[in-house]
Amino acid sequence: MEILHSKIYGKEQSATPLLVFHGLFGMLDNWGSFGREFGELIPTHLLDLRNHGKSFHSNQMSHDDMAEDILNYMNANHIEKAHLLGHSLGGKAVMQFAVKYPEKVEKLIVVDISPKAYPPHHQGVIKALKTVDFDKITSRQGVVEHLSQYIHEPAVIQFLAKNLYWTEEKKLNWRFNLDTLCSEYNTMVANAITFSIFNGETLFIGGEKSNYILPQDEFLIKQQFPNAKILKVPNAAHWVQADNSKYFNQAVKDFLLKN
Repeated sequence: MEILHSKIYGKEQSATPLLVFHGLFGMLDNWGSFGREFGELIPTHLLDLRNHGKSFHSNQMSHDDMAEDILNYMNANHIEKAHLLGHSLGGKAVMQFAVKYPEKVEKLIVVDISPKAYPPHHQGVIKALKTVDFDKITSRQGVVEHLSQYIHEPAVIQFLAKNLYWTEEKKLNWRFNLDTLCSEYNTMVANAITFSIFNGETLFIGGEKSNYILPQDEFLIKQQFPNAKILKVPNAAHWVQADNSKYFNQAVKDFLLKN
């Protein structure tokens, strides 16, 4: 059994830990400043999803697969119950875990995603990533310049470029498993999570400028998460935690630390 790679902040083991999961093409390092801040309050585990960061690669990537990864991680680290936070694809993973193993979840935070199926919308990014030939492109700047021909948002390019690393053969490569993320894309994105109910305390945090959580999604959210609150963060798009980190972090603290 393979266990997800993590970085843990905070040493106080008596408090309920917080497990944090990034989105598609992300990695735990995206949440580094958040982890450092929250590690001062409660044990905070930042995790790489399978096929991302330094976690194991697999040819499977379903919501169920990711939920089982969370269970295996908790068991390996002797965690009986945890707070879970997931952004985007990570949000799908923690929702699936919560409806499947509700007894293992203290409080649930879902960031800018709903339980529904989404139409495929990363085709441009995937196409761009597939055109990168690491036999010909031998510098990080070269990758950035190449991607800029296909992707016109510098922030997206920088986000993707964080995944570059040098292999033992002294060649650049992606930390994420591009083959599986492409082949299993529809499994991850174009499927809703299992229709079941989690009655625990839940907070959905969306970006005010994002269209990932629409007004009409509230009915579905409340069907599956009847104790959910939905909060929109001002001046934030899909990367809510980066666009308005002060507001976002305070909202998470208020939700987790209140009695």
